[in-house]
This record gives sequence, C-alpha cells and structure tokens, in this order.
Amino acid sequence: MMHIVIIGAGECGARAAFALREKGFGGEITLIGAEPHLPYERPPLSKDGLAEASLPKFIAGAARYEEARIAVLTSVTAESIDRAQKSVTLSDGRSLTYDRLLLATGARPRRFPGVPEDAGRIRMLRTHADALAIRAALTSGARLAIIGGGFIGLELAATARRLGAEVVLVEGLPRVLSRGVPEEIAAFVAELHRREGVKIICGAQIEAIEEADDGARLLLADGAGVKAELVVIGIGAVPNTELAEAAGLAIENGIAVDERLCTSDRDIYAAGDCCSFPLPHYSGRRVRLEAWRNAQDQGALAAANLMGAGETMASVPWFWSDQYEFTLQIAGLAEGAQTTVRRDMEEGAFILFHLDGERRLIAASGIGPGNAVARDIRLAEKLIAAGAKPDPLALASPETRLKKLLVA
Repeated sequence: MMHIVIIGAGECGARAAFALREKGFGGEITLIGAEPHLPYERPPLSKDGLAEASLPKFIAGAARYEEARIAVLTSVTAESIDRAQKSVTLSDGRSLTYDRLLLATGARPRRFPGVPEDAGRIRMLRTHADALAIRAALTSGARLAIIGGGFIGLELAATARRLGAEVVLVEGLPRVLSRGVPEEIAAFVAELHRREGVKIICGAQIEAIEEADDGARLLLADGAGVKAELVVIGIGAVPNTELAEAAGLAIENGIAVDERLCTSDRDIYAAGDCCSFPLPHYSGRRVRLEAWRNAQDQGALAAANLMGAGETMASVPWFWSDQYEFTLQIAGLAEGAQTTVRRDMEEGAFILFHLDGERRLIAASGIGPGNAVARDIRLAEKLIAAGAKPDPLALASPETRLKKLLVA
C-alpha cells in the first residue's frame, strides 16, 4: 500500500493530508508535527487567539483525523531523510518509509543577535505556547516593546492596546510595512496606531537588549532607551530548510520547487512557507510566500501532485491583516509597477491598483473597516489572473464595477 509522509503539521501539511483523502487517495498518510497539539491556525495567535488566551483554533478535531485515516504524530520531529532508502528518521528513534514525501516544514521567527533562547522577558511569536506566554504579560497598564513593524508586530500592537497595555514599536527601516505594502497604505496604518496610543519609532537601530528580573530594556543607537515589562521580537521569518538541505535537495531562498511543487527529488515535494517557487503570473519569478492562503492553496496542489496529477500553480498571491476595526488586503505583487491608481470608497476605505509598463494590472492593495474592500480585492485578483489591462480611469472611478471590467 502506498505511503505518503508529510513533515510539518501546520496549515499546509494538514490541508494536504485532508486533500489527499478528498481526492480519493486510499493509501497510508502520516502527518508529523513537533508541537503537542493537533494542527491549528496560526493567524489568530496575534489577534483574537492572543486576546482570549484560548485553546488553539484547531483545523480539525481528533475524530476527523481518525475518520480520514490520517495518522498524526505529535511532539516529534523528523531528524533526517534517507533518499536512497526512502525513509525518515524521527526524534523518538522510529523510522518511517515513504513512497512520496511532502515537506511542509514552515518557517521560524528570525532571532535577534545576542538574545538567548531562554530569555523570559524577550519573546517571539510563532506557537500557541508563545502566545500564552505573551498574553500573561499583557495586563492593563503593562508596557510592551515590539521590535519590527511588519504584520505580526502591528497586529500584536493592536491586540495589546485592546487589552490595555502601553505599546512602543521600534522599526529599523524608515517606515512600517516595508515589505509588499505601498507607502500610502503603510502611512494610513501607522497613523491609525498612533491614534490608538501606540508610540512608533522608525529608522531606529538597536544596539542591545538587556533583560532584568522585572522586564527588559532596549538600547538605541542614538542613546535613547526603551523600558518594558516584555519585549517581543518580530523581525521576519527564516524558512526551515535544514532537513531538506541535509538530504541534498536544492535550496534557493527556501526549498526550491518547480511549478508543480516538486523538489530536485521527484518523490519529494515541498509546500508553504518553507519553499520558493516560480509565479506564472509574474514571468516565472521565484518567490517565497509566508501567507495563510498560500499554505492552503499549495497544500491542495501538493496533494494532487503527490497522486501524480501534474497540476501547476495558478493562484495569485493574497495577503490580509486585521488591525483594530480595519482590514488590509493585498492581491498580487506590486513590485515593478509603473502606475498606481487610487479608488476612494465609502467609510474611508480605498484601494490602490498597480499596473506595469504595459498597463497590465499586477496588484491591488486596499484597506477599510471590516470587509469594505474584500469584494473588490477579490475581483482585482481575478483581473490579475486573467492578465487584464483595464482602463486606469475606470479603475479610479467608484462608479465603475470591477465585475464589468472582468467580463470585458
């Protein structure tokens, strides 16, 4: 009986396991996870999951895995892959043989130089255990220092303010959300946080972080200091490629895969945050995406191709972030845009449409309260996938329905 082993029990790995059954795979499936929990959603960890200090939002309950005949191994890691023998050695001493292998090993937070891993007052946010430790310190009036002005840092800042904590956010670059978010939207987000009482310091270089029994202190290059009961570091993520690299697989800003998610070994696939892949809508440009929906899409695609379907990637990158009552959504990649067109909407919402030199729509970035921009971003995503070249004046006009442009 064919055996498919999936290393990594996060969003991507779990979705792939269930997709295999949905697509009719009748062999054995083993899902390997390092954490003690069943697979759970990570996006809530910086939002409601942190605020409520609840159990993780599980992707499925134990009964559903049992019903689907998916063996889930928790609290265990894969130590090595023997490609010749097609086997995986686990940290508990067991060895599993496979016919096909999926690496969904994800990514880990980038560490700040010099900070010990066991520092109690200096944390990073990746797991449910991390969220519980951070939540315990976020009492009303407590002071939180966040290093990094990306999505994680800003979502954490919004949640901390909701809980009544004082927040200082330190970003080394000139503005927050420097990766993939237009400056106009980043400025809107920064002003939103300042109105909510977050102190944002951009262009600041951190010389050192000092830990004490009652908190920690950031020492900035300009001589200033920031004191807090807790420091959370959110300066990006590093793909977990060590297992693949030790097995001799090709690495290029992650585990290198082709348009079918196949690695340099035809029986090993990789998907999710750990892999880099060519984007068909952007002339095959190789990227690595740390995004919830990408993990879902690639989990499903990997499942199909583990069964020999030979399908290629077709989805457009999509990101979202909830901060206070606002939701930011981005479809596509704006890098290389020659023209940006703004569409103002009701309730203060707006969307920026990004076009390349041939006037082809390559990205759309929007922000507004609740789901104000969700429908139009979804339609923009379809326009991007279609390679559409819509009239910029039509994009700018709120009276023009994007669905009409899509039909055209």
